[in-house]
Amino acid sequence: QVDVAAMVRLFGYVDVTDTGFIVAVLSIAFNPLFWNVVGRWEHKTRALSQVFGSPHAACYCLGAVILVLNCVRSHCFTEAMKSQPKLEGWDHHWTYYSGLAISAVGTLFVISSFLALGFTGTFLGDYFGILMEEKVTSFPFSILDNPMYLGSTAIYLGWSLMHASPAGLLLTAVVAISYTIAVLYEG
Repeated sequence: QVDVAAMVRLFGYVDVTDTGFIVAVLSIAFNPLFWNVVGRWEHKTRALSQVFGSPHAACYCLGAVILVLNCVRSHCFTEAMKSQPKLEGWDHHWTYYSGLAISAVGTLFVISSFLALGFTGTFLGDYFGILMEEKVTSFPFSILDNPMYLGSTAIYLGWSLMHASPAGLLLTAVVAISYTIAVLYEG
């Protein structure tokens, strides 16, 4: 069972009306929406492939845009955490190192997913007609259905713990919800 009183106390530290917090929420929600809308649009129209002269060039350009948007999202996330109070009871070595371990596992999932899929597999190549020869079933796909989404969420969770940030924990929940919706949309 979830202790609602503890959650209310924890999120009493978060100012959800703070401009930086709102920008972070919007950037978190925007990214998967953007890449799914653009990917489906490309799949239906092939407009990006025509503009860039080939599906590969278009996919690489979209991948670069997604990477930049992810950097912006991470920056907004970090700035929102820094502008909000820390949870003093969590500002200890054990919380920091637990967060570091969680981030390391998340990074392992993200990097190993990228290595298993390659650039075009990671960045919507299938929407551009760039298909893999067979379904990837190697690690981490052998143990998780969506290791890149789970890994990314774990990185944000770890980062939040490392900074003893209730705002970061709430933003991590927004990341998890955004990815859950993306998975439903993509599936």
